[in-house]
Amino acid sequence: MSQQSLDVRASLQIAKRHKILLGSFVLVGLIGGSAYALTSPPKQTSEALVVIPESALGSTSVNASSGALTDSGAETQVLVAGSDSVLEGALANITPSTSFQNLRTAVTVTNPAGTVIAIDGKSTSSAQAVSIANAVANSYVSYVSSSASPVGRIAARVLQPAANPTGDTLLQQVLPYGLLGAIGGLIIGFIVALGIWRNQPRLRERDAIANSLGVPVLAAVPVSHPADAAGWTKLLDEYEPSVVHAWQLRKLLDQLGIADVRSNNGQGRTSTLAVVSLAGDKKALALGPQVAAFAASLGLRTILVVGPQQDPTSAATLRTVCSMPSNGTQRRNPLRTMVVDDDRAINLAGATLAVVVVVVDGRAPQMPVTADTGLTVLGVSAGAATAEELAKVATVVVADGRDITGILVADPDPADRTTGRVPQLRTVQRRIPTRITGIPTESRH
Repeated sequence: MSQQSLDVRASLQIAKRHKILLGSFVLVGLIGGSAYALTSPPKQTSEALVVIPESALGSTSVNASSGALTDSGAETQVLVAGSDSVLEGALANITPSTSFQNLRTAVTVTNPAGTVIAIDGKSTSSAQAVSIANAVANSYVSYVSSSASPVGRIAARVLQPAANPTGDTLLQQVLPYGLLGAIGGLIIGFIVALGIWRNQPRLRERDAIANSLGVPVLAAVPVSHPADAAGWTKLLDEYEPSVVHAWQLRKLLDQLGIADVRSNNGQGRTSTLAVVSLAGDKKALALGPQVAAFAASLGLRTILVVGPQQDPTSAATLRTVCSMPSNGTQRRNPLRTMVVDDDRAINLAGATLAVVVVVVDGRAPQMPVTADTGLTVLGVSAGAATAEELAKVATVVVADGRDITGILVADPDPADRTTGRVPQLRTVQRRIPTRITGIPTESRH
């Protein structure tokens, strides 16, 4: 039962994460259902009543199966009113005109009570429904009053002409079909989402990301999504996180021991931080610039460095923006930017913090030759990497002589309630045995 509840919860989380996909299927279903309703407009029904003399009805009898009274004369008149001869006589008087086959399906004749014959005309057009009922009623009266009548001449007359047809309006027909289409689209979209992402190996929860490497998640914050040079420039100049995420970034700097965040005083020492992300993870690329911009907003003299990249195209726009001379003079935040093309030492003169952006290929990662940094963190966005890809990246980072301090998660899943804290192993200390004095340990004989 618990496994089933977990599966249901996971399925609902998948559906919630892919609201756009589900919404698209719902919209397509709604449009499809509505279109079907429009191609089959609702039928309108109009009824004309004809009265016949009692002498034309004949005798009554008891139905053997139901026990109900039946009138053979009334049944005969119902058959006559719906006969081909009556319908053919009505065709010329129907407006708009229709075919004989359509007329046969559009006419219903009943005997609601006694000497009354009800003739119903159905059509998608209100005017044609009225015209059908009246034309057939008049044709029936003329037919049974003539010498051609198979049941003899009957002085029938129209008791009530057809008028004011009844039936669903177009909106009343479209709404249920549209609703059914939307529900069907939702079900299909849900099945498609589960089929694609149910067994998706990409890690979304912070605990799963942290446990894949045994390294804790230090912070999980939403990131900007710059698509061009103007977007990157705006991020570097105006990045301002919400109060909650600003607190997480302050705690991040504090945990990493970068300057003295609490007193905004970073004089006396310089910290270097490398933020390593995957080439295909465009969201995680913004983590390093955001950390640098935030640190600069706190008054820390910060340099954002874009060094050699394993995949230069993934950070090409950021590299172009950071190569523009600024020295922080034109920025609201005193953030300096720098681009280096080799492993030469970074000029950190007057800087408190240097954030180095490093991008590697997740499938075949190789650590580019960059200057040594004191701290290294992995940046990854929720649902962007598998455990195998993260393990490969971590392996090459460690092989490069760096220790992975922690993980930064970009755009965490809103449904994720985990923390990403890696449980620490508790060391069990055995009690040292103590010698008890005063108790004889040997027996004397």
